[in-house]
Amino acid sequence: QAQLVESGGGLVQAGGSLRLSCAASRLTLANFAVGWFRQAPGKEREFVAGINWSGKSTFYADSVKGRFTAARDNSKSTVYLQMNSLSVEDTATYYCASSRDSDVNTRPSGYNYWGQGTQVTVSS
Repeated sequence: QAQLVESGGGLVQAGGSLRLSCAASRLTLANFAVGWFRQAPGKEREFVAGINWSGKSTFYADSVKGRFTAARDNSKSTVYLQMNSLSVEDTATYYCASSRDSDVNTRPSGYNYWGQGTQVTVSS
């Protein structure tokens, strides 16, 4: 069964950085766009960033634009999310997901495989 596993979350002070990784197994990740979503307690899951199948096209939510960068290494079936200038508002569980398509989709319904999530906590 296809599987996505996130890693790299943790506790960081405001202004700090983290890099999340999303590794795929039993899934040809190179064919599909990958999205990053996050969900804070009591809130809906929201789109954060996406990267198309080749890595040449990325898309970001306004709230993270200029601070987060998505990248991928298809030879390793791994996608990354570099998060800089983190703020308390970025605290959430972060999920990666493999799209049904090669282009980025901002809606969760556009993704068919999801990781288990990794917690990111930003302290003030």
